[in-house]
Amino acid sequence: MSYEIATIPGDGIGPEVVDATLPLFERVADSHGIDVEFTRYGWGSERYLEEGAMMPDDGLDRIEDSDAILLGAVGHPDVPDHVTLHGLLLPIRKRFNQQVCKRPSILFEGVESPLRGYEGGDVEFVVYRENTEGEYADVGGREHVGFDHEVAVQSAVFTRQGTEAILRAAFEAAQEREGHLTSITKSNAQAYSMVFWDDVVEEMHQDYPDVEVESLLVDAASMDFIRRPEEFDVVVASNLFGDILTDIGAIVTGSMGLAPSGNVNRSGEYPSMFEPVHGSAPDIAGQGVANPTATVLSGAMLFEEIGEDGASETLWNAVRDVLADESAPTPPDLGGSASTDEMIEALGERV
Repeated sequence: MSYEIATIPGDGIGPEVVDATLPLFERVADSHGIDVEFTRYGWGSERYLEEGAMMPDDGLDRIEDSDAILLGAVGHPDVPDHVTLHGLLLPIRKRFNQQVCKRPSILFEGVESPLRGYEGGDVEFVVYRENTEGEYADVGGREHVGFDHEVAVQSAVFTRQGTEAILRAAFEAAQEREGHLTSITKSNAQAYSMVFWDDVVEEMHQDYPDVEVESLLVDAASMDFIRRPEEFDVVVASNLFGDILTDIGAIVTGSMGLAPSGNVNRSGEYPSMFEPVHGSAPDIAGQGVANPTATVLSGAMLFEEIGEDGASETLWNAVRDVLADESAPTPPDLGGSASTDEMIEALGERV
């Protein structure tokens, strides 16, 4: 099979990690008889600083026919975060109806959790985050700017179709995994949107009677991600809550540098996008020390999404082998001193 992958290295450590990782993806693809072409698009904050926009007006049209999208990172210290987010990442998610954000958190063998008493294999859950509406809907505005009576209104939007889409994906995942689903809301305080979410969970549960459902308020869930992370299997949450909880999940399982994610278009009508959970890390950009593992695993998720399970498994196994090998290089975020290139070399030796 032949695939075209739109590649947006982005900002900060994004370009250097993507540049280091693409040859590994090409090598794995070749070993599995896959013809893959990574088409690079130099969009991001540098473009914004030069031209006033993160991407060209027809940017989404250019990448719409791609088989998938690989994103490095977005964010720049000289550009407000809401500009970078609304100028590139959110338009891609919304235009291509990537309603499901899938973020696994795995405590790999050889990785030390900051939580006492946990070892490799003890924690492995996946968060399904609603990805195109909820609290990140671009609905609201500011009035009377600059006056004492200035007001800002930000409205969350929960549609039945969007809520059902993310819940169905999570229920299906729970059926395939351990049969346990945890739904996260704040329905004691948000009596409309979150109670609506709870109602849809209850309705949909009837279609998946073999799945055990647990409901948690987001504050309790934040506590339990630290107190009992081993008890979670599939977690489903709104856009905001899922975003916050997956950072906790990444740190509980060792590092943000190990956390991949996929923004999935369920219908296959549009390309899905894959990216590391970590940001652009401008404090270490250009030093060649960024951990590429999250990008490698995002690539593994990409291969799985386009139906190349063999290539995906090769990448997952390479990561597991390197992290479990005491003699293998270890990146700075995991307590070592290995460079980005050294990590990629070690992974390449195992594919």
